[in-house]
Amino acid sequence: MELTDAQFERYARHLILDEVGDAGQEKLLQARVLVVGAGGLGAPMLLYLAAAGVGTIGIIDDDHVDLSNLQRQVIHMTERVGSAKTQSAAATIAAVNPDIVVEQHATRLTADNVMALINDYDVIADGSDNFSTRYLLNDACHLAGKTLVAGALLRFEGQLSTFRSGVSGHQDAPCYRCLFPATPAAGTVPRCDEAGILGAVAGVIGTLQATEVIKEILSLGDSMAGRLMLYDSLSGSFRTVKFKRNPECPLCGDAPQIQAVS
Repeated sequence: MELTDAQFERYARHLILDEVGDAGQEKLLQARVLVVGAGGLGAPMLLYLAAAGVGTIGIIDDDHVDLSNLQRQVIHMTERVGSAKTQSAAATIAAVNPDIVVEQHATRLTADNVMALINDYDVIADGSDNFSTRYLLNDACHLAGKTLVAGALLRFEGQLSTFRSGVSGHQDAPCYRCLFPATPAAGTVPRCDEAGILGAVAGVIGTLQATEVIKEILSLGDSMAGRLMLYDSLSGSFRTVKFKRNPECPLCGDAPQIQAVS
């Protein structure tokens, strides 16, 4: 594809980056990214992916905009309270960048639909807020050979990693289960609606997720695969922890037991 005059102007600051240039911008415009959740993480992620020119963006969310969302979910507006989050996010994306095709999936992600939903996308970004969805997406992406960029938030902290254990050529990369082998016991890790979240922290992590998605599309820099980034807003610090594939992992280990999502 060739960039239009308007696209040359819109993406000018990308085009002068040697690592991106015309070819990289064309890759972005041809890319298909699925964002799971149009909430605290999904909102900034969607805005920056759209602004960057990621050509097709899928959004999965079965929720509606609530007034309490607006403290951090910056893609939604006060007048859209009560609207479906997928519709609200799509409207903002259209205003930001009309180049973008938005595919709305106003449904809950389940074991029955996850494989079909992720199938047509190049990179999957997890902005969900519960462990069941995180494990489900991890398993599905591994089995489908998809790259997964995952983030999480709580109170004043956030974390981020990339998982591509099922991607050809990356069989030694760890999956989410290598990092967190078991779902935390009920009640031990509160959700954001129980413990709270500083709104700007969602912006930090969601924007970093968008950066990692773009890096994966363009094969730029060092992937976050095998590394967990931890952000503490109160100390203003980032640190990165390395982790390896667990040979005993039931999904990506030497003798995998998980052959299908459930």
